Amino acid sequence: MHRSLFALLAGALSLTSVSRAQTATSETLMLNLPRQSQHAVVTQRLGITDITVNYHRPLANGRQIWGKVAPYGQVWRAGANENTTITFTDPVTIEGQSLDKGTYGLHMIPGENQWTVIFSKNSSDWGSFTYKQEEDALRVNVKPQAADAHDALAYDFDELKPDSAVVTMRWDKVAVPFKVQVKVNDLVTASIHRQLHGFNQYYWEGWDDAAGYLLANKINLEEALKYEDQSIQSEERYDNLLNKSHILEAMNRKEDATVYRNKALDAASPLQLYFYARQLQGEKKPDEALAVFRSTAKKFPDYWTSHMGMARVYSAQGDFDNAVKEVKVALTGAPDSNKANLENYVKRLQAKEDINR
Repeated sequence: MHRSLFALLAGALSLTSVSRAQTATSETLMLNLPRQSQHAVVTQRLGITDITVNYHRPLANGRQIWGKVAPYGQVWRAGANENTTITFTDPVTIEGQSLDKGTYGLHMIPGENQWTVIFSKNSSDWGSFTYKQEEDALRVNVKPQAADAHDALAYDFDELKPDSAVVTMRWDKVAVPFKVQVKVNDLVTASIHRQLHGFNQYYWEGWDDAAGYLLANKINLEEALKYEDQSIQSEERYDNLLNKSHILEAMNRKEDATVYRNKALDAASPLQLYFYARQLQGEKKPDEALAVFRSTAKKFPDYWTSHMGMARVYSAQGDFDNAVKEVKVALTGAPDSNKANLENYVKRLQAKEDINR
């Protein structure tokens, strides 16, 4: 009995001394206390895919890192403390090699001229001490680059494109990049199919958004047309009628496109017509834009954006006096949030400056 109690007390004293030693260095395995290598998380979205690196940031503190703190040719934890992890919410390719979605332990093997980046199926270890090569999901070889000195280790996302990014580890004077690519259109198309099976199927906006995505990326135009027809069937609006005209035009069905564009413009509000004309100006179609401004003024003579449209017509003709008059009329009906912008137009027109430029 006494021997058991003595052993228990001795164990408690031993644990207490260990705990004190850990506290003295601001490190602990038991308590939530500050760590010398601070925790960081960085996330980048490509399309609808999130890539997240979860790591701890050791400091160089003037030490020789490569070849000493992190020896060449040995597996290194790519950070500090627990496993550095990298998570992909969808399948990706790393340096051209396929990797399934999931969370991976991220390890590296430093080298003077070549590094190996390792994605391990085991993501819950402490450092790389129990790393096993048979648990690798993928290995890729990459070239290290010289970099500005980084005292704290960091992960960044560089060279961002719609479907790719370069994940770069930087520490001391070395950068180690690896490229991640995502099949954005395939993933988004599959996601659209799933989303349109839910409540979105009952509203015009969901079908219209789906069609708009396919149109913007010039893929599956037949499917885009079906989506837009479903949107119009749910609720016919200026937005989906105009989008359908754009889809038909992209399919080289010009006459059908004209029919739906005219139908959309007939259903448009004066504000929608104004922004449509401004879009035409942005597309370098000034004559078509001015025609819409004129027709809108006839159809909605009392609305403030109709007067702004006519101000643009007069400005394009160099008739700045009448343009100023139209903007001043617009000011009387415009929302307060727009008035400062309109007053600026008046000043520009009084200075004989074309507000269409």
